[in-house]
Amino acid sequence: MDTIVLDADRRLHGPYTLAAALLDHLVPEALARRPDLVAAYDIEIGVAAPHLAIPRSRRTLAETLPRGQRILIPGARRTLRVANGLAEFVRDHLSRTGPLTVTADNLGEADPTDAELVEVLRRRVDPGLLRVVAGRRAPADKPLNADFDRFRDEGFHHAMAEAGLEALRGLSQDGDPEGRRLLVQRVGAALEAIEREDEARALYDGSRRLSTDPKHRATIAYATAMLLVRHHDLARRDPEEALAWVNEAVTITSLLPDARERAFHLGFDLNGKALVEVRRGNLVAALDLVCQAIDLAEAHLGGTHPIHRLVLYANRAQLLAAAGRTQEALADYAIAIGTDPGYPDYYLDRGTLLHKLGRHEDARADFEAAIRLSPPFPEAYYNRAEVRYATGDLDGALADLDHTLDLDPDFAPAYVNRAGLLAAAGEHAAARRDVERGLALDPRSPHLRCVLGQVEAAEGRPAEAVAAFDAALDLDQDLVAAWAGRAAVSYEEGDHDAALSDLTRALKLEETAELLFNRSLVHSAAGRPEAARGDLLRAARLAPGDPDIRRALAEA
Repeated sequence: MDTIVLDADRRLHGPYTLAAALLDHLVPEALARRPDLVAAYDIEIGVAAPHLAIPRSRRTLAETLPRGQRILIPGARRTLRVANGLAEFVRDHLSRTGPLTVTADNLGEADPTDAELVEVLRRRVDPGLLRVVAGRRAPADKPLNADFDRFRDEGFHHAMAEAGLEALRGLSQDGDPEGRRLLVQRVGAALEAIEREDEARALYDGSRRLSTDPKHRATIAYATAMLLVRHHDLARRDPEEALAWVNEAVTITSLLPDARERAFHLGFDLNGKALVEVRRGNLVAALDLVCQAIDLAEAHLGGTHPIHRLVLYANRAQLLAAAGRTQEALADYAIAIGTDPGYPDYYLDRGTLLHKLGRHEDARADFEAAIRLSPPFPEAYYNRAEVRYATGDLDGALADLDHTLDLDPDFAPAYVNRAGLLAAAGEHAAARRDVERGLALDPRSPHLRCVLGQVEAAEGRPAEAVAAFDAALDLDQDLVAAWAGRAAVSYEEGDHDAALSDLTRALKLEETAELLFNRSLVHSAAGRPEAARGDLLRAARLAPGDPDIRRALAEA
């Protein structure tokens, strides 16, 4: 097994210091042997080691624009996607060239991007192919690397926060006010992204005490509003205070004298105010605000700021979909995706809408576009699993859920769906393990409690099953599966009145042929043949081809 010694100290080169050194060792040989493998992970390699300047086949519109027009900053989860892609590249390369041991000095001083990568490598690459062990070299005695443009463009939020706060402490309040204002905005956004909202708010409040620059004050007011409606602690969200701050931003930017500058900044703030109105429950007001922002952009921005415009159309699509105006929503998604076909996220949103409309193949195509265009994307595999389940491909759905959790073991919704599939397949022990893992991540998940009830019932523990269904209903009174599950337990225990009560409640929430058929069985067992036949007739209208319903009607 070959051995190399690398230094992970973030002070050397910032984010992905270790990754870049590892790629320096692997990529030249991979380019010579398997250029297709390098091409398959061009985004990930380019993010971690831009100095390698490998050929790129997957690009987004943002990469062709001036930095001031690149308004989409990657979210905090993107680095996990990058880490998974790098792990797959390393795994596939080493499977052809032979095993490797990496001695990584200063792992304790690594940037979070490298720490995350090491965790993914150890989890996803066979230790027979790759071992990463800690070395002992002393850490570097240098200032932090501070490539703030790269930090922003790639979503290196921890590095932006650490290096930016250090830089702000060293800046004179009188020197380079424009540079200080820009850094405050960038560092504040980074602190919000990594859930350090109190520090971001303190930074914004401090900047307000120093600055009278109108555009900066508008930007900080907008940022404060977004902090208040996006706070990771739901209990600390405050849309009413957010409305006051975003109105300050709108007031300032509506007074900017230059029409093009006003159209961009005011449109940005109106779009933010739309989110505030969504949080306040005012969907109509939110839609009107986004329409105003689109009108401003189309009237004054000409061929500039295409990303700003595509974001507005995508946001309007989300609001139109929520309002039930699905065809208009699809038209707006088409504009957004057509403007930048290389940006993956809006394929997910459109695919979700198409899936709800029953257009499963179109939805699947969108989810697969997101998979193709992005570093490994857990959400895309999770969404494709739902389409596969809806079209009867249970093995494919299970494979996608397995891969989702391989990419992100903390993706709690995937445990819900996989546990349900496993329970339905009779794999009760595996389903229980998924329930336990999911509840460790999300103890208040009613769906996991419901699956637990199904498992307990299948394993012959009716009291425990009822307790699990009760817990699910305490958390969500509208969870049809929990009412139906508890009804099934009551029916098996001979308590027909309780079963009828729960099935009737489930049918008020959602009338399906399956629920009507099950209630007909309970009516029949309770000696109510006419009520049973009535439920069967209604079930037959909903599912005229169902053989079990036809057989029961013939025997009724």
